[in-house]
Amino acid sequence: MRPANDPSIDYKALVRRGYDRCAVAYADSRMAEAHPELDLLVERLEDGASVLDIGCGAGVPVTRALAGRLAVTGVDISSEMIRQAQANVPEASFVHGDVASLEFADASFEAAVAFYSIFHLPREEHADLLRRIRDWLKPGGYLMCTLTRYSEPAYTEEFYGQTMFWSNYSLQEYADILAGLGFTMLETSTVGHGYSENEDAPHEIHPLVFARRQ
Repeated sequence: MRPANDPSIDYKALVRRGYDRCAVAYADSRMAEAHPELDLLVERLEDGASVLDIGCGAGVPVTRALAGRLAVTGVDISSEMIRQAQANVPEASFVHGDVASLEFADASFEAAVAFYSIFHLPREEHADLLRRIRDWLKPGGYLMCTLTRYSEPAYTEEFYGQTMFWSNYSLQEYADILAGLGFTMLETSTVGHGYSENEDAPHEIHPLVFARRQ
């Protein structure tokens, strides 16, 4: 783990390149089935409801699980991940780009999900991203996302043979941000690292937040 504080480095470009290069290996390592907690969201949505999947990766398992009866738009900064997602989930729509600078009309979605993705953005952008998500949601829309338990300054680490970037606040700081943006917390649980049982990955615990725009 190395501090990521070099102003000459574009850390978003580092994330994009890293996932472009390790996309196949990373996608192959993920769980085939979505976390059962996703049902908390799906059961509240009508058929055809619009959902934004932030950091959709190769579309498996979350985008694919949602696209069974919902209208899903997946976003990812990696063009290679988007290419794989289009092949894996042809019934969904996909956008290649940085979610922190993309534009969607206000009240475009009934729900948004972000699994293992927000922490790849500089944490100084997280509050504004959550504000943007709030605006993209219809009143009463839902947000489900994995966050982090503890605050960590930005750092890089080797990841599938590439250098990857992470940056995050504590769960309490995220709860305060969400409350200030007008979200009501419906449930907070935990999920693991999201890798398949065959993958030799370190044990991880990620808070999973389920909230609703007031």
